[in-house]
Amino acid sequence: MFISFEGCEGTGKTTHSRYLFEKLSKKYSCVLTKEPGGGLFNEVIRNILLHSSNKQIDFYTEALLFAADRAEHLSKLIIPALQQNKIVICDRYLDSTIAYQVYARGLSQDFVLNINNFALNYMPNITFYLDLDPKIGIQRVKQFRPKEINSFDLQKLSFHKKVRKGYLDLCQKDQQKRIFLIDASKPLENIYNIIEQKLKEVFQIEL
Repeated sequence: MFISFEGCEGTGKTTHSRYLFEKLSKKYSCVLTKEPGGGLFNEVIRNILLHSSNKQIDFYTEALLFAADRAEHLSKLIIPALQQNKIVICDRYLDSTIAYQVYARGLSQDFVLNINNFALNYMPNITFYLDLDPKIGIQRVKQFRPKEINSFDLQKLSFHKKVRKGYLDLCQKDQQKRIFLIDASKPLENIYNIIEQKLKEVFQIEL
């Protein structure tokens, strides 16, 4: 089973993915991973993409680096884990690329999907999209991880609003009902309960 968490900066993706991993690991064989990242080679790409100097990177170069990271990630970690019947929990996946590179950066969706074509057969069974006003999200980032500010955190508010629009459009166009929208302004405990209830309801997973 493949579970992903999506959202703009400061929405709590990492917190909730880690919490779910801790809960599920008590009963199931699980893997917690992230994009960009998830392996030695992937961490090199992650450092390039998220370094504060990345504000000047060519947008096509950036998109290709994200695709390279995903190809390596799938090949070395996600696919092997799924073949071993493990539950994979991923902090960001292909939806992030659509929201950030297509909606916010303005790249062609055809181009982005073409360079990520290899990933289309390995989409998550369910995606939890944590929705939050970008202004609040950036405030959270500055408050809770001031020493971990990355290149995307430094973008203008208008950029983050475009990212959010991308995610909301993906939710609206989601014919497979894969993406489950959660109001990320709710208390953490409420969000935990919503995630647990959805997994029990759809996949009969007991936590």
